[in-house]
Amino acid sequence: MTASEPGTVRPGGRTARVRDAVRRATLAELAERGYQGLTVENVAARSGVHKTTVYRRWRDAEGLVADALELAAGEPWPVPDTGTLAGDLRAIARLVATGFTDPGQGPVTRAFVLAAAQSTGAARALHAFFARRHEQSAAVVERAVGRGEAPAGTDAAEVVRITVAPLYYRLFVTGEPVDEAAADRAAASAATAARTGILVT
Repeated sequence: MTASEPGTVRPGGRTARVRDAVRRATLAELAERGYQGLTVENVAARSGVHKTTVYRRWRDAEGLVADALELAAGEPWPVPDTGTLAGDLRAIARLVATGFTDPGQGPVTRAFVLAAAQSTGAARALHAFFARRHEQSAAVVERAVGRGEAPAGTDAAEVVRITVAPLYYRLFVTGEPVDEAAADRAAASAATAARTGILVT
């Protein structure tokens, strides 16, 4: 790509500012209207970016969601280091639970997951987002193996999946509360599974 194409301007340049404004507007629109109500026109109006620019760069709602997830995947994530596998997994599970229940963040988090069920582009972006999170959180399992809490060869990504999957199930399938108690139970189950060696690949 040449330096004039979208996404190639140095951080802090006009392209970065436009992308950030559109992303913020996309998140606000998702929080208020959900994926079904997300439109280029509303994002353009909220962001102050001309509609033709948004159409050219993002094309549609799917493109807006995919780009917002791509930006989120690249951001630092607070990987815990409590000194134990159980403690680290509990912290991860509570962080995910907070992401669902926080009044500001929760609607956006839910909208991303629901968007993935309706859009192949959003699904690909969400998959990449989770892959990055699994990559970042693998450190908690690697440290656990080093301390002798889990056997060598333990699938770090699978440990994290087992930790957070019950929370997604409660929210999107059964409609049960996603609270700290649920997070702690899920984390404890994942820690036990890791220690027994059944997650060795």
